[in-house]
Amino acid sequence: MSIGEPDGLERLWTPHRMSYVTGSEAPEGGYEKPAGCPFCLAPQQPDEEKHIVARGETVFAILNLYPYNPGHLLICPYRHVADYTELTEEETAEVAAFTRRAMRTIRRASSPHGFNLGMNQGAVAGAGIAAHLHQHVVPRWGGDGNFMPVIGRTKTMPMLLADTRELLAKVWTAS
Repeated sequence: MSIGEPDGLERLWTPHRMSYVTGSEAPEGGYEKPAGCPFCLAPQQPDEEKHIVARGETVFAILNLYPYNPGHLLICPYRHVADYTELTEEETAEVAAFTRRAMRTIRRASSPHGFNLGMNQGAVAGAGIAAHLHQHVVPRWGGDGNFMPVIGRTKTMPMLLADTRELLAKVWTAS
């Protein structure tokens, strides 16, 4: 295939993601240092502005800005720590408790058929922000790998992050 030849992909333009791809909006010093780490900075801002769904003693739940599916939450310790083995017992317990609560909340809000849970430890393992540990809670539905990505080769996101945060925060508080 040469440059300019069609490759069979339809494109949905998402220019807002370019800053993530290029790192152009990365803080001075990058994401690796606490002064620039979005997971360290987010709790210092209003929940609605940073899409924080819930706060605990040692961890918080925040929407992924680049979600795989609507409701994709991240469970993050407040402390800037990269590796799961570096968590304290209290942090480990609260990560687990928040993960369970996130699943219950998402189930009540949108009835997914299943979940992907996981931590990518290190950049080589796929962690976009490897310096600050975060647990992914990704709701899954039968058919969420439907004709759009399979045939249309695109992914649709039916809900704005602000609306998703409002819905999940409301359900989280009620449970």
